[in-house]
Amino acid sequence: MSLFRFAQAKPFVTLGLVAAVWLVVPAVVKTFTRATFFELTAPVTVAASYARDLQEYWSLRLHSNRELIEAGRDLARLNASYEFSVQQNTEMQAEIARLEELLHIPAYPNYRLEHARVVRRDFSGWWQDIVIRKGKNFGLPVGAPVVFTGGVVGRVTEVHATTAVVELITSPGVRLAGSVEGDTRPFSYQGGENPTFGPPIGVVNYVPLDVAATVAAPKRLVTSGLGGVFPPGLTIGEITSVTLGSDGLSKNGLVKLDDRLGSLTEVTVLVPLAPE
Repeated sequence: MSLFRFAQAKPFVTLGLVAAVWLVVPAVVKTFTRATFFELTAPVTVAASYARDLQEYWSLRLHSNRELIEAGRDLARLNASYEFSVQQNTEMQAEIARLEELLHIPAYPNYRLEHARVVRRDFSGWWQDIVIRKGKNFGLPVGAPVVFTGGVVGRVTEVHATTAVVELITSPGVRLAGSVEGDTRPFSYQGGENPTFGPPIGVVNYVPLDVAATVAAPKRLVTSGLGGVFPPGLTIGEITSVTLGSDGLSKNGLVKLDDRLGSLTEVTVLVPLAPE
């Protein structure tokens, strides 16, 4: 009977011994082991991403000519709209440069835009990460901001040979300085507790007392530029509610983030041209 009980408990004893040994292993060995495992599994992840792209390509080939013609017309309209937006953007950039030179205002740091494909998502209650299909081979640095059409995605936390890990702004480990659009007073933003299939949210602290926001009348939250990671003016989300903090000197609130953060397929990494 005792042998039977020992046989049942043997896997748990082995697991406990492995966990105990892992706890006493030096941090350098743990880091090396984790990086090595990531590099070994990266080709499989990247290959699966290319396979999905190929599958999508052949699925599009099955569409009828009529559907392709209609899609081409829609794309032509979008291209015309984007071309007009590019012209407006060029004019505004020239005006900004003229005013900066006239008023002796230093220009914002310049970035190189590196577009990357998302190959994997890793969401839990403690972290919110995505893996992108570019890394050291494209000169991505750790700490680089990542954006998309809806605003801030997150920041690069790990860079490997051909992949990189991006921590999303939904992650509780992300903190950055934000402000209400049109207001220069900064306050603290942090990722919230996001369930796997729930809407993405964040929290703000130390909000000025005169700031009010509701679901019906939200306030747009943007990056303040403090901290040197994210340039100012990028959209973070919308503040949907604020309540008086425990100290009575500021407010705390909830931030509704873009629903597309959990289903991104393409992102853009802002690589500083002159990193500090």
